[in-house]
Amino acid sequence: MSNYKIKPLQLANAKKIGVDIKVSSNKRKKIDVFKDGKKVASIGAMYADGRPYNDYATYLTKLPKKEADKKRSNYLKRHAKEPKMKDGKRTPSYYADVILW
Repeated sequence: MSNYKIKPLQLANAKKIGVDIKVSSNKRKKIDVFKDGKKVASIGAMYADGRPYNDYATYLTKLPKKEADKKRSNYLKRHAKEPKMKDGKRTPSYYADVILW
């Protein structure tokens, strides 16, 4: 299990799209996403030593908002070509974009 702490912004983002989130049971991921009680994705990478990669909510605590917004914009551009739907279902990339960024 990961030692990541879910941020209030991430909980609010999850609620907006109608999913529940919990700390991931996978030590290499930050968050597990659940829809109607069923796990639909694991999102957010962790370094091998257990440190989480930064995300928008983390950057907001470390950087001025303008810089955090730039990091967010860069992330979304970098991942823009990843599919957000597959076989009629949302992909982990979609959930990462909406919940973490």
